[in-house]
Amino acid sequence: MKYTRGKKENGKIKVDFVIDAAEWESYVEKAYQKDKAKYKKEGFRQGKVPRKVLEGTYGETCFYETAFDIMFPVVYGEMHSKEQDIEAVDYPEIDVKKFGKDGVEFSAEITVYPDVALGKYTEIEVKTEKPKVLAEEVNAELDKLAERNARFEEKTDREAKMGDLVEIDYSGSVDGKKFEGGTAKNQELGLGSHSFIPGFEEGVAGMKVGETKNIDVEFPKEYHAKELAGKKAVFEVKLNSIREKVLPVINDEFAKEVSEKETLADLKADIKDRLLKQKKEAADIKVENDLVKRIVENAKVEIPAAMIERQLDFFVDDFAYRLSYQGLRFEDYLKYIGKSIEEYRAMRKEEAEQAVKTNLVLDAIIRKENISCTDEEAEKHFEEHHSDNNAKKSTKVAMTDEQLKSMKNHIISEKLVEFIKKNNKIVTSETK
Repeated sequence: MKYTRGKKENGKIKVDFVIDAAEWESYVEKAYQKDKAKYKKEGFRQGKVPRKVLEGTYGETCFYETAFDIMFPVVYGEMHSKEQDIEAVDYPEIDVKKFGKDGVEFSAEITVYPDVALGKYTEIEVKTEKPKVLAEEVNAELDKLAERNARFEEKTDREAKMGDLVEIDYSGSVDGKKFEGGTAKNQELGLGSHSFIPGFEEGVAGMKVGETKNIDVEFPKEYHAKELAGKKAVFEVKLNSIREKVLPVINDEFAKEVSEKETLADLKADIKDRLLKQKKEAADIKVENDLVKRIVENAKVEIPAAMIERQLDFFVDDFAYRLSYQGLRFEDYLKYIGKSIEEYRAMRKEEAEQAVKTNLVLDAIIRKENISCTDEEAEKHFEEHHSDNNAKKSTKVAMTDEQLKSMKNHIISEKLVEFIKKNNKIVTSETK
């Protein structure tokens, strides 16, 4: 195999390959060995038809396509092992110029990682506020704790009201016909939770235990079931029970019940510390994001379309994966929002472009500042996070090559963040 590397033009490098007759013949033979079992011919057992017979029947080029598929990754890989500075971002565009017994000539046009013109990435000033926790924020957390520890008392001597937990039977109909999913028995419903169609919960409020009434509602125009969207419906509802939420008194006893603290004051202090820690972490993340945003804005780079498409592929796959954990399919989600896959990708294209640019710019800083991680650093970090806390001595755990690579990338990312925060100006002011 011989190749000639061209110059980089418009973000691409063209490489011309020449495969001589002998080398090409070896790949054609491999293709025959791979595909011969597919062929049948009278007088021969399947898979035993000689190559010359098959080429005589189907033409001498009958194995060329498979031969090229076998050959290309080999010669392309050999080229890459010698031209390691060629960083491809997508599968190359192939142009076959010559195809025959005397060999193959083709070109591969390779889209490569773009050059990044870094702008100012140090001495940038960003502002942040010193985190502060207010008394009302602590009280709000206490109220949430009280809500989670509320008890419910059965009520039979009054009408249902907002805030109650009720149990109902219901049967809905549109134009006098019952519809799928519109009937249930012993259904729990928190009045005021807005979990049912607008107007339904308000209709239940005011009912007494054992009472049955019809509640008129209208499905929202954007309702997920299109056959019901915008339609008027009637629900026949029977109220089976009413339970009133009773919140606990927030005092020292409450603190002991919901935490390991002995007093309400100690619980409040603990909540304040937790909220302050959360605010500090959020403030740190915002500072990092603000700095990265400014650094990326200062840089210039022409992003190949292929990189944006690959990022969009990742967005789609990642979102579909997260939906699957909720028992949903991506295809059904697209139907729900009324978008095609092409429209969804177009909707997220700008986000994908920004993500690619950010990665390219940060990678350029890593290279320019020689931010790196040794195998020893990665192994030490891995051991520290995989030691047995119950053992007197840490047990050394071997890393796979993939884990080593992942750990090094993680440490390099941490070093990059540390570099950015250290070499830029963070101005902290008091929270108003």
